[in-house]
Amino acid sequence: MGAAYLAGFALGLSLILAIGAQNAFVLRQGLRRAHVLPVCLTCAVSDAVLIAVGVGGFGWLATSVPWLAPAMRWGGAAFLAVYGAMSLRAAFGPAEHLDPAEGDGGGLWRVLGTCLALTWLNPHVYLDTVVLLGSVSAGWEGARPAFGGGAVTASFVFFLALGYGARLLLPLFARPLAWRALDALVGVTMWAIAVGLVTG
Repeated sequence: MGAAYLAGFALGLSLILAIGAQNAFVLRQGLRRAHVLPVCLTCAVSDAVLIAVGVGGFGWLATSVPWLAPAMRWGGAAFLAVYGAMSLRAAFGPAEHLDPAEGDGGGLWRVLGTCLALTWLNPHVYLDTVVLLGSVSAGWEGARPAFGGGAVTASFVFFLALGYGARLLLPLFARPLAWRALDALVGVTMWAIAVGLVTG
């Protein structure tokens, strides 16, 4: 169970570390110190719901369709290999940087509306949580809840750390080298999990 939890945590963290509109929004709100807790909780709870759907749905399907779990395991490994390669390519490609943004962020409901739109209207969120995490969880027979719990924990840890640690991260991620190191770490982690799926 511990291994499944750690695998879920590592994969969940790897998937949400990538530069994206949602993470940039959370970081910007943290830099403004505006509605940080509601924004972080909105992102994390949304992830938790989607992860539960993915892990629970794929768990039920894997039990009903015997060949689905191996297919999902190999498919998940292939996807992780490609996603990891893309992260490593970004690490050695054109430099990325993050400019903390303009504006005052708006009132609470406006901010939460933007946060929900960035989360639920982004197709990559469904790919990462429902499809990818759900398919990988099928490889953890008997330990899917622990795997899902690890992924959910990663979301809460990441978003709270990003929101409240934003001011500490700004000087670091103003440097393109920091984004290269982050992308490299994400790529290596995804490859390691892909190898574990195939050999496990």
